[in-house]
Amino acid sequence: MHRTARTVSAAVALGATFALTACGGSGAKETAADAKQTITVWGFGTEGEKLQEVADAYEKKHPNITVKVTPIGWDVAHQKLVSAAAAGTLPDMAQMGTTFMGEMADLGVLEPVDTKKFDKGDFFPAAWGNNVFDDKVYGVPWYVDTRVLYYRTDLAKKAGVDKAPTTWKELSSLAAKYQDKADTKWGISLQPNGLDTNQNWLPFLYSAGGDLVKDGKPSLDTPATVEALKEYAAYFDKGLAKKSLRPGYDVTKDFGNGSVPMFLSGPWITTSLAENQPQLKGKWGVAPIPAGPDGKGTSFAGGSNLVAFKDSEHKAAATDFISYLTSTEQQVDWHKRTTDLPANREAWEGGKLGDNPNLEIFRTQMDNAKAVPPMAKWAEFGARLDSGIESVIQGKATPEQAAKKMQSSTAGLVE
Repeated sequence: MHRTARTVSAAVALGATFALTACGGSGAKETAADAKQTITVWGFGTEGEKLQEVADAYEKKHPNITVKVTPIGWDVAHQKLVSAAAAGTLPDMAQMGTTFMGEMADLGVLEPVDTKKFDKGDFFPAAWGNNVFDDKVYGVPWYVDTRVLYYRTDLAKKAGVDKAPTTWKELSSLAAKYQDKADTKWGISLQPNGLDTNQNWLPFLYSAGGDLVKDGKPSLDTPATVEALKEYAAYFDKGLAKKSLRPGYDVTKDFGNGSVPMFLSGPWITTSLAENQPQLKGKWGVAPIPAGPDGKGTSFAGGSNLVAFKDSEHKAAATDFISYLTSTEQQVDWHKRTTDLPANREAWEGGKLGDNPNLEIFRTQMDNAKAVPPMAKWAEFGARLDSGIESVIQGKATPEQAAKKMQSSTAGLVE
C-alpha cells in the first residue's frame, strides 16, 4: 500500500463503459511462453523506473522474450488503470498496489493466479491475503511494507528512557517525556486528516483487536474501533501531536531537527534518513508497533503485487516473468536495487539481505501483520475512514459517534 492520489470518480464512471468493452472474458489467442514475443509491463513509482534494468537481465536468459516496461507515477496509476480497463488497452502485466486489487478483480480484468505454480507458503500470509478476492487469488506478492515506529534514541536517553516503547501506555509516556525532558516541540507525529489518514490509524485498530471487515460486512461500530479512536485522538488532545499538517509534509525533516522525535512509517524511510539526514546516524531506531489492549502490536501489510491481465495474448510469458521476479534470488537482488522488502520469506533467511538489525524489526512486524481486505470500493471505504478519524481529532464527534458513522457510511461499500 503506497500513498496515492486516487480518482474515485474514474472508477464510478467506468461501470457502463466497462460493461461494453470487457465483460465475458477474453477471446484472445494466447502465445506459448517460449515463443518469440514482447510482453508489456506497467510499473509504478520508483519501482517502475528501476524495473527495466531487471527486465534487461531477464531477456539475456530468455532471448525470445522482449520486456517493455512503462514507468507510471503513483499519482496517476489508479486513473490510468481504470481508464485502460474501460478502453481495453491494459498491458500484459503490471505492478499493482494492494488497495487496487479488489477493484481490479471486481472489474474482471485480472487473470487468476495458478496456485500450483505459486505457493502461498512462500510468502508472508498477510501479503498473500492482499491478493484474495471472492476466494480467488489474483496476484503474487512482489514486495512488502508495513508500518513500524521510528524514534530518536538519543533524545529518548535525554528523556531518561533507554528502550523502545512496547505498549500504548509506554508510547504515550515517551511522547510526553520527549516534550518535558528532551525539549522537543511535539511528542510524536500522527496524521490528523487528509488522504490515507487511515494508514496511520490502522495499527491502532488492529492492535486493539479490531477489524475493518468481518463476515463480509464492515466491522467498525465495535468497542475495538472506539478504543483505537480514543487512543489515537488522545495524542492530539494532549498536545503531543499536531492537529494539522500541510500537504506534502515530510516528517523526516522535523525528525532530523528534533522537533518530532517519533512517527509511524514504512521501510522506505530508512533510505530517506540515511541520504537526507546523515547527521542522525546512530541516533535513531525502529521498533515494532506497541501493543494495544489485546497484548499485540499489529500493523497492516502493504506493498505491491504482480498481476497478469485476462485479455493478454502473452499470459504464459508474463506468468514466467512474475515467477522470475518473485524467486528468492531475484527478491534479494531487488532489495539491493531498491531497498524494497522481499515478499518471499526465503529471501530473508541465512543473512541473504545482509546484517541490518532494522530489517529484522520489519520481518518481525510482517510476521503478525494483517491484510487490508481487498474490496472493489476501497477508495470510498478508505475516505470514510479518513473522515471519521478526522471528526474525532477535530472534536466534531466522539469516538462512539464516529464509529457508528463509519459503520453506516461504509455499509454499502462492502459486497
